[in-house]
Amino acid sequence: MVAELAPAALRLLNAALPPERLLLDPSTRLAYGYDNSRRVALPGAVALVENISEIKALIDICREQGLPLIARGRGTNTTGATVPIHGGVVLSMERMNRVLRVSPGDRLLECEAGALNGDVQHEAAKHGLFWAPDPTSAGYSTVGGNLACGAGGPRAVKYGTARDNVLGLRAIAGNGTAIKTGCYTTKGVVGYDLTRLMIGSEGTLAVITTAALKLLPKPETTRTLRAAYRDVEAAAAAVARLMAQPETPSSLEFLDADAVQLAQAHRDCGLTADCGALLLIECDGSHAGIAAVVDAISAAAAGDGLIDLRAARSEAEAEDLWAARKALSPALRKLAPKKVNEDVAVPVSRLPELIRGVAALSTQHGIRIVCFGHAGNGNIHVNLLANPDDPAQMTAIDACLHAVFRLVLSLEGTLSGEHGVGIDKRAFVAWEIDAPTLSMMHAVKRVFDPAGILNPGKALPAPPT
Repeated sequence: MVAELAPAALRLLNAALPPERLLLDPSTRLAYGYDNSRRVALPGAVALVENISEIKALIDICREQGLPLIARGRGTNTTGATVPIHGGVVLSMERMNRVLRVSPGDRLLECEAGALNGDVQHEAAKHGLFWAPDPTSAGYSTVGGNLACGAGGPRAVKYGTARDNVLGLRAIAGNGTAIKTGCYTTKGVVGYDLTRLMIGSEGTLAVITTAALKLLPKPETTRTLRAAYRDVEAAAAAVARLMAQPETPSSLEFLDADAVQLAQAHRDCGLTADCGALLLIECDGSHAGIAAVVDAISAAAAGDGLIDLRAARSEAEAEDLWAARKALSPALRKLAPKKVNEDVAVPVSRLPELIRGVAALSTQHGIRIVCFGHAGNGNIHVNLLANPDDPAQMTAIDACLHAVFRLVLSLEGTLSGEHGVGIDKRAFVAWEIDAPTLSMMHAVKRVFDPAGILNPGKALPAPPT
């Protein structure tokens, strides 16, 4: 694959940006060619934009020259969504990182797409507010990246994902048109909902420039509970009970036996060897009402297979539990050098079937599978582990992955709850979305990006020829 740009394209790019913000050295470009998927490809150029006019100019140049244009935040996604697999220009939003305004009375924060999730949370917290999406990468992922992949996190069970917490966007479509979607009020039904269309589209329709985020009031207090179960089936059944009663946890995380042991090794949480699965439960609310919330959630968590249910005795103990949970993904490398991490989701009532089915597939294919994730949404991270130097295991892992996807779809689930599609799941999108619906999606893509320059090869399978 040729990464170098044609002289005509380089002349136009040099005219659009000062030399210190158009990166052409191969070693510098390489730093923008990979993301957390561990895939890498060399772009032809990297543009460090500072305003909307520069973004529009770059889109116009790339459309005229037939160059791919890949918008990038901080590259924290895990599906290859920002890897420039066809070369072209990476448009980095790192310098468009300002929080533009906070309106506490309207529960609104407006920011540029390159603003960090953590910075948004910091500014909102000054007014007793927060933005709901809290992915593990919140401290260093951008709002634009969160929106591009439809990020969620543990709090999504009660407060929703990115799609539920954005009032409106400003963006430049692939045809060069500047668009404004949504409004600055929490009610608004004028026109089509292009805001939710662009969230999760992985930069294939438009480059998001600014976002009006819906903020929520921070709860007065929180309580963290841990419920240890005999096995994963008992824990999965408890999740269904918890989500069927009125008091919704603010977080409800599931860990299978392997994940429990990894968490315990990372930080001693006092878990015993007979713990076959763990639920990490957070409750929030007012000082006056939190006891009733904890009682209701504790009653739902109790049942067959419960070994131990206890509340964190201090804020430090609660932080230890969450630190152990957040360390799980990188800790899996200790079990096997290759990890295939899938973020499937099923209806919560089908979660016991998913857990049983994954265990059966692990045995059938001889592939070790570790499961943990956001159980309150039915969003489980299914981690298939293997040795890449073992050809038999690498063949088995592909067959096992396909079987996991078929299982998820048979349970009325989805192949991605929050990580997006990127490159990794593109080949499987047609398993979930039927041909007529995909045809309409391709038609939408052509309206926004008729030349097909925005992040090609991502999100949707290629249209039929």
